[in-house]
Formats: sequence, structure tokens, C-alpha cells
Amino acid sequence: MSITSPHLGSSSDAWTDARLLFALEEVVEKELNRHLKVAKDWMPHEYVPWTDGRNFPGFFEDGEEWERGQSKVTEVGRIALVVNLLTEDNLPSYHHEIATLFGRNGAWGTWVHRWTAEEGRHGIVMRDYLLTSRAVDPDQLERFRMAHMAEGYESDNAHSMLHSVAYVAFQELATRVSHRNTGHQSGDPVCDRMLARISTDENLHMVFYRNLLAAAFELAPDLTMQSVRDVVVDFRMPGHGMPGFERAAAQMAIGEIYNLRIHHDDVIQPVLRYLKVMDISGLGPEGLKAQEELGLYMGGLNSEASKFDEKLAARKARMAARAAG
Repeated sequence: MSITSPHLGSSSDAWTDARLLFALEEVVEKELNRHLKVAKDWMPHEYVPWTDGRNFPGFFEDGEEWERGQSKVTEVGRIALVVNLLTEDNLPSYHHEIATLFGRNGAWGTWVHRWTAEEGRHGIVMRDYLLTSRAVDPDQLERFRMAHMAEGYESDNAHSMLHSVAYVAFQELATRVSHRNTGHQSGDPVCDRMLARISTDENLHMVFYRNLLAAAFELAPDLTMQSVRDVVVDFRMPGHGMPGFERAAAQMAIGEIYNLRIHHDDVIQPVLRYLKVMDISGLGPEGLKAQEELGLYMGGLNSEASKFDEKLAARKARMAARAAG
């Protein structure tokens, strides 16, 4: 990758957010143009089984109360769908965060608005599917949405543009993986197809930010390494503040939608490996320290994932024995 902006060395003092934003502008434009060529428009309404829909109680005399048995979606699929939709619902807050950090002008601004428009489809199609197929209690879903959005959202990584870029490079992939696994575990081919379409968008978003992060490593390797270390070590999904998130996350972990092993193998490692983060040389003292700490953390994360694997295998064995006996 060739960047015409001047390389100011690895000194942290050489860079500010404003200078990095300017230096990365042409990379953003290049990645935006690439994205627009490969991204395909799609219609949310085409993925919704409208003929399955019927009225809920309220203004309609023929309204039918929601019951769990009305949908073919599995319990873990239902839980994950609610978490995933509530995460998508906070799009106004996410837009505010990145528009504040990246700006609304030039290639950065064009990307911010394009990303927001594409992400908006995800919440539209998921809510339409969930209500039409009666996969979730609509009253509870709306109460959760109000509570979650009323809390607002403040990113753990809003203190610098570089931290935000590093975070979304991992988070977009984590969202893709969560959506795909939810589809696989949902028990409904219609749901699986819808989430596969959403996952394609999320993967393209990940590629945009991952390539931007690669350019940042060329320009400011020390600062970028420190940002990646901070993000990986303290990583949390954006839905962590929603009602009942901890319990839902535990159920999704057991259901193999998103857990420590998936986080390590399918999210963090692929991005680090693609960027060759652990092989980057020529770092200054702070960059080297961050790289070493990142390596130690990944080793610990893998060990924790292995412990989780053992517990999950033991749980499956107990359940199988119970079912057989």
C-alpha cells in the first residue's frame, strides 16, 4: 500500500487526530470507491415473510396475543435476535459517535453517511421479520428498545479517532459472526437467509475499516499498535448496556452463537493475522510494549477459551446422558 501523505515516524508526538484524519483521507476515498463497486443494493422487504403476518391486540378487533409457539425460531435464536436487533437500534448514537470523530465532510463524511444508510437496513428487516413471523413478544421488544435507546450509547473508544477505527475493524467482524451464527442456530431458513444478507454488509464494513487500520499502521505504527492493544484488551460489544445483556450473552455463549472461542478464533485472530500485527518491526518503545502486551493477552484469551471449551463439552455430555437415560 502506498500512501502519499508524509510519514512522520513512530513518535506519538508527531500525530494528532486532525493530522491523521487528513493523512488518511485519500485511503478513505480509495476504500469508499472500492466499497461502492462491490456493495450490492438490496430491499429489506424482500426478506420478510409478509404472508405469515397477522394483527396484534390493540386497535384491531381480530388481534391475536403473542405466544412462543407461534414461531419456529429456537429459544437461543430468539434471544440472539433480540440482542442483535437492539444493538442495531442504537444506530443514531453510533452515527453521532463516528460523525463526531470522522467529520461530515469529504470522503470521511461520505463514508459515514453511506455506512449509516446501509446499517439502517439491518434494523428495518430484522424488526419486520421478528414481528411478522411472531418470533418475539412485541411489547417486550418495544420496552427493551425504549430502555436501551433512552440510556444512549457512549463508546469505550471515543477518546481518539484511531481507537475508534481499531474498534470497528474488530466489532464489524464480531457482528457479522454473531449474525451468521444466529441464523444457523435459528431453526428457520427464512431467518438464516435474512441474516446471511446482513452479514454480507457487515463483512464489507469490516474490510473497509481493516484496510484503513493497515494504512494507519504505515503512517503511525506506534500509536496504531497502542490503539489495537487497548481495543483488544478492553473489547466489549456495543450492546453491553441493554437490559438483561449479561444473561443473554451467557445463553448465546452456551448456544455457540458468540463465546470466548469464537471471539478468539473468528474475530480477533483473523484481523491480527491479516494485518501481521505481531510481525510489525521498527516500533519505538511504546509500540514494542503494546505489541508484547497484545501477544500476552492473546495467549491468555486462548487459555480462557480452552477452559470454556472444556466446560461446554462437559455440559453437552451431561445433557446427552440425561436425554439417553
